Amino acid sequence: MPEAAPGERILVVGPSWVGDMVMAQSLFKTLKARQPGAWIGVVAPAWSRPILERMAEVDEVAPLEVGHGEFGWATRRRLAAELRGRFDRALVLPRSWKSALVPFLARIPRRTGFTGEQRYALLNDRRRLDKSVLDQTVKRFVALGLPASEAAGGDFALPRPELSRDEANLERLRETLGLSSRPAIAMMPGAEYGPAKQWPLAYFRELAEALVAEGHEVRVMGGPKDAEAGEMIAKGLEGAHNLCGRTRLGDAVDLLADCRQAVTNDSGLMHVAAAAGTRVQAIYGSSSPDYTPPLTDNAEIHYLALACSPCFERTCPLGHTNCLNHLPPARLLRAIRG
Repeated sequence: MPEAAPGERILVVGPSWVGDMVMAQSLFKTLKARQPGAWIGVVAPAWSRPILERMAEVDEVAPLEVGHGEFGWATRRRLAAELRGRFDRALVLPRSWKSALVPFLARIPRRTGFTGEQRYALLNDRRRLDKSVLDQTVKRFVALGLPASEAAGGDFALPRPELSRDEANLERLRETLGLSSRPAIAMMPGAEYGPAKQWPLAYFRELAEALVAEGHEVRVMGGPKDAEAGEMIAKGLEGAHNLCGRTRLGDAVDLLADCRQAVTNDSGLMHVAAAAGTRVQAIYGSSSPDYTPPLTDNAEIHYLALACSPCFERTCPLGHTNCLNHLPPARLLRAIRG
């Protein structure tokens, strides 16, 4: 058990998506700025530990080993028992009923979260979510760490996520992955939500060919599910590397920090790239840059704002996906050249 630190002990129940976990750092930064002596623990899926370990504000990670969509009653009870008596306050970021269970079972005195899914008994500091005021995911996260009266107007600072780098790990990756010293551009063709958020692979390939011809190294990044897409982009193209499924999440931080720019769909890795300090070329289709923008000043948004956008659907309900198909590779190439 970690040694208790002076100040308030705050447990945050974190989100289940990569991008949301990165954005949650804005909340952690807010809490530490107001209470430098606070101890921040985060209940989070085990996969997120490498990201949380790159956040200086996080003192402790409590992995919740529950599969996606799984209730995991016994697992939640066991984790709650381990946390009991150790925290003064809990902030529950997801709005699901089950996400509020661990703080309730751990008997944490004050449990804050937005109302939703009939979890009134589980929370004793319930907040009403005004989506017109808290119109971004990051605002909703930070608001839960503020007094209700201060959060109500939506006019508060949003500290930018900032993930630390591991230079020794980067050198190891360069050697083991066979990367060059040429200026690197990252490409992230995946998006867990669905194809309505994914720029055409043929466009990624065309852009990769142009970048390699101009002397860049191209690093296609993503998880194992993106390996086939990565192969379509990089196959037979000298200077392009398909790294999808070949690196860990922590490795992605270092590889992206080493890139000059990143071309990416609205995805978790987009937020990782922004927090790593990389210039981001962010492509939006069915989603909205107003709701989940990359939290950096060093980004260019590519969004057509068609009459049918944003629809927030996984697949295009009109069958044409013009919001992405009408964003040509030449536009991204011009933006990268600056």
